[in-house]
Amino acid sequence: MKRTKIFRLLQSDAPADNVLVKGWVRTTRDSKTFSFVEVNDGSCLSNIQIIADNSLENYDEVKKLTTGSAVAVTGSLSESQGKGQKWEITANRLDIISLAPETYPLQKKRHTDEFLRTIAHLRPRTNKYGAAFRIRSELSYAIHKFFRDRDFRYLHTPIITGSDCEGAGELFRVTSLDFDGLPKKEGKPDDSKDFFGKAANLTVSGQLSAEMFALALGDVYTFGPTFRAENSNTRRHAAEFWMVEPEMAFCDLEGNMELAEDLIKYPIQHVIEECEADIGLFARFVDKNLMKTLENITASDYIRLPYREAVEILKKSKKKFDHDIEFGKDMQTEHERYLTEHHFKKPVIVYDYPKTIKPFYMRMNDDNETVAAMDVLVPGIGEIIGGSQREERAEVLKSRMSETGLPEDNYWWYLESREYGTVPHSGFGLGFERFIMLVTGIRNIRDVIPFPRTPGSIEF
Repeated sequence: MKRTKIFRLLQSDAPADNVLVKGWVRTTRDSKTFSFVEVNDGSCLSNIQIIADNSLENYDEVKKLTTGSAVAVTGSLSESQGKGQKWEITANRLDIISLAPETYPLQKKRHTDEFLRTIAHLRPRTNKYGAAFRIRSELSYAIHKFFRDRDFRYLHTPIITGSDCEGAGELFRVTSLDFDGLPKKEGKPDDSKDFFGKAANLTVSGQLSAEMFALALGDVYTFGPTFRAENSNTRRHAAEFWMVEPEMAFCDLEGNMELAEDLIKYPIQHVIEECEADIGLFARFVDKNLMKTLENITASDYIRLPYREAVEILKKSKKKFDHDIEFGKDMQTEHERYLTEHHFKKPVIVYDYPKTIKPFYMRMNDDNETVAAMDVLVPGIGEIIGGSQREERAEVLKSRMSETGLPEDNYWWYLESREYGTVPHSGFGLGFERFIMLVTGIRNIRDVIPFPRTPGSIEF
């Protein structure tokens, strides 16, 4: 007999015989002749109630069930006589797959996020984290559907790379060299003896590779893990995280901003419709303003604001910021949230940043001072998307690489793409974990990643 997911049973419109569910016990209540067993299989927030009576051959064993135990139940689905649930199952067979000990750490009580991070292998069994990771799954699906409906092609870009997209140098080195007998040349590790014959790192972005395919397939996107060796123990940073990175040929900055706004709105609306119960949990217990915030983000026309004007607004705000803001300085989260939560009270797209604070590949504007960059800022988070129109002019690109100290030899293929049929093109990166934080109201990135990688921590 094929098992049925609990969320399917709870959507049933008629009773049924011989249904099979498998899951984990959340709670039990016993009487002399029958037991109520609440079972959850992870498919939805709700449990299903099992009525097991003393006609079962193993009823004495059923009465020993504990929270966390795994069971398989066969029985009849019928309308519940109790309050709080529409359906229940009267068991004609209940097999105990495994019996959890009394020391099972997830008992029926509230647990702190800090405690649950220490048992990240078990926390998906809680209501909060089960809901968070179902939402993560549904957001992933919505993003893929968003791009497929717009005729984008999905691209798998390299995890290991010999180039640094951002020019930041905060990379994880990948090597097969024996550290006990490290080959050296002029006092430094000899990269020529390494696996690839040169230094290699985990990627911080799939952008450069995606650009090459945009110049062949038109519109592409990559959606995968990226890595940054920043020693930042903050609520917003992790060493391993996922990025959504579209690249569009024949697209200028204006088109880039339009797509970014649409990409924020579509998956949020999808999750609101498809994950009503899970979103409802976060709206009740995590962020009381969550639904109002999400409605604002999906219903608003986003403000388009030049960086120079954003700086002036911040300077004239009379608000005391922890970080000073002047033209030529990057905006901090406090500045971004002031613009979205206090000044405009809606999402804002800031564009035309000073070239001195942006990477080499962003297209130089005619003023020779700013580049065609844009950041999407949203209430509650700040920056959630960063992107630009890319520099398609070979000589300008070479000049920018020289200014930022990047060796042309490592990027010969990237430069060559500007010689063969170059066109205006644009793209951006969406931090997927920050997106989940926005949708759920969760305030720590460690709580939206199954097993977070942060400085000093690589458990699980």
